[in-house]
Amino acid sequence: MRTIVLSGLSVATAMIVFTGCLANNETKSTQQAQEIQKPTQLVTEESLGLRKVDLYSEDYAKPDETKYSDAYAGSGKMYNRAFQDAPPMIPHDVEGMLPITINNNSCTGCHMPQVASSMNATAIPESHFIDFRPTSRAIGGTNTSSADMKDISIKKMDKLAGARFNCSACHAPQSEGQLVENTFSPEFTTEDGAKKSSWSGSNLTDGLDTLME
Repeated sequence: MRTIVLSGLSVATAMIVFTGCLANNETKSTQQAQEIQKPTQLVTEESLGLRKVDLYSEDYAKPDETKYSDAYAGSGKMYNRAFQDAPPMIPHDVEGMLPITINNNSCTGCHMPQVASSMNATAIPESHFIDFRPTSRAIGGTNTSSADMKDISIKKMDKLAGARFNCSACHAPQSEGQLVENTFSPEFTTEDGAKKSSWSGSNLTDGLDTLME
C-alpha cells in the first residue's frame, strides 16, 4: 500500500515539474518573439542618403511648379506635337469632362469632324473611325479566317471605334513648367507635322494585307 502511495506521489511530482518546465519554455519563447519583433533602431530620413538633413528643408531639391491650363475650350494655346503623329495635348481646362466613359464623352461635342471647324477645334482624325480589330484570330498558327479575309478586314465606321472612345488614354492636358530638362528635338516627316496628323487616306492601310470595307 505504501509503495502505491509513494508511486502516486512520484507521478504527481513529475507532472508538476513537467508543467513548470513547459510554462517556463513558453515564457521564454514569448519573450524571444517579442525581442525579434521589436525594431532595434528606427530608420530616419537623415540616414537614407548622403544628405544629413531632411528633404523638406532643401528648397533646391523641390521640382519647379507645373500649372495646367485653365483656359476654356476653344481659347487655349496649342503646343506643337512632341513628334510626328504624336497625340496632340489638350490645350484647355478639362474640369467636369472626366472621366470619359463609353456612354458619356464630352469631347465629341466639339471635336467630331462635322462640327470641329465651327467650334474652332481639332477634328478627330480618320484613323479613329476605323476598326482595326479582327473578329477572328489565328489558332495554333493556323489562319481560321474566310478565304476573302472579310472577317478580319478593317472597317470604316460612322462612329468612334471601340478602342478610341477614351480620349484621355492618349491625350493629356497641357501644363506650363519644366519638371526636367528636355533636349529632344523632333524631326517631322510632313511639312505640317507639328500641327497635324498624317494618319489619313492610304497612309492608314499601307502595308496591311486586309480589305477596306
